[in-house]
Amino acid sequence: MRRTNTFAVRPLSDDDERLLLDLLDASASLWNELNYERRQQFFDGESVWDTADYRKQYVGVLGSATAQQVIRKNKSAWQSFFAARENGEDTAPPGYWGNEDDGRELRTFIRHDLYTLDTGERSRVEIPVGQDLKDEYGLGYHDRLRLEVAGDPKWDGEQGRLEIQYGETDDTFRAFQPVTVPDSRQDSPLASHEAALDVGANNLVACTTTTGEQYLYEGRGLFAHFRETTREIARLQSKLREGRYSSQRIRRLYRKRTRRRDHAQDALVRDLMERLYAEGVDTVYVGDLTDVLSTHWCAEVNAKTHQFWAFRAFIERLSHTAEEYGITVEVRSEADTTRTCPACGEQDDTDRDGDVFRCPCGHEAHADLCASRTFLERQTGKPVGSMARPVRLKWDDHNWSEIPHSPERARPNEKRTNQSTDSQDGKLASVGTA
Repeated sequence: MRRTNTFAVRPLSDDDERLLLDLLDASASLWNELNYERRQQFFDGESVWDTADYRKQYVGVLGSATAQQVIRKNKSAWQSFFAARENGEDTAPPGYWGNEDDGRELRTFIRHDLYTLDTGERSRVEIPVGQDLKDEYGLGYHDRLRLEVAGDPKWDGEQGRLEIQYGETDDTFRAFQPVTVPDSRQDSPLASHEAALDVGANNLVACTTTTGEQYLYEGRGLFAHFRETTREIARLQSKLREGRYSSQRIRRLYRKRTRRRDHAQDALVRDLMERLYAEGVDTVYVGDLTDVLSTHWCAEVNAKTHQFWAFRAFIERLSHTAEEYGITVEVRSEADTTRTCPACGEQDDTDRDGDVFRCPCGHEAHADLCASRTFLERQTGKPVGSMARPVRLKWDDHNWSEIPHSPERARPNEKRTNQSTDSQDGKLASVGTA
């Protein structure tokens, strides 16, 4: 079974950092040039497989093997594109890794047998570079670039192709190392529990497990940053001269907004999967919002679900990460879960006020956590039982950190100020509403 180690890498000097950035930039340049030629051939109705020899053009900077890895990754992307078209899917051709005006998306791929990862007290990874970069930065013929590894890779097994990315938002280099682990490592400690997710507009994910644990990933701060950037984009667009629709600064803001969102989503999914793996969860249910996304929404909630939250991309990211941990993701209908009381089953007379769910039977709880619990019980066909105090997490631009419990948070019956996007009648138009 394939698993993926994710860890940060750090250059040991300023020269090493510049060398690594040059390596990643050259890889992005190779991808973009090759992809441009293939896109032109595709739109002209020609074969996309007959291209220039880009390996030869970039061998001096990247080395022959690394250049070939980028080329193979691009070929794989086009093969997946054509396979999707044959299945009737309406999908776009592979895109570019950024551009020269707005900055490239910096990443590269190192063949499985050409890097060395050593873990321990002073963990490090060594990767090859092309001879031109060696000459420019004073490396010997047999030298490789050595990078410090921050963190302890979780999985130990036969290593696959190493991917290194640079995150401009948090100025961090990250490495992704797929490994093949023995069957004995495939299963989580118990591997018999289930979990359900309520994906929301304000609280990004509310999760309930059959072990009685609940997790709440709060998203208002993230969306506030998103909206702030969106307003600045709109302000700059209003100042463009007639006939122009964008500028270098506007494109840079779009890119910054997307990368900040993607970074938070990646970190959320991995944090959640690590917690569920530790609990022995082997199946995760997530609501199918295909029909919900197109109805009953105000403009701001649409902005949250389509632009900021990017639900479908999130589900794909969730599924891929869950696979690394041996966890299955199943998309199921969650109709009526946000208005159903888990205590008595009432639907018609329940009320949601911001984050608070109330039922005439006296049950009162956090609305999104309540919905995820109801959703889980419907999928498993049995009650969850007693619940532990929810773990609340907030994004700090780098990690999802647990929020300490306070007396205010410990009083679920206390009405909280509704800072969310409200509908006309004051009730939250949550993503989970059906």
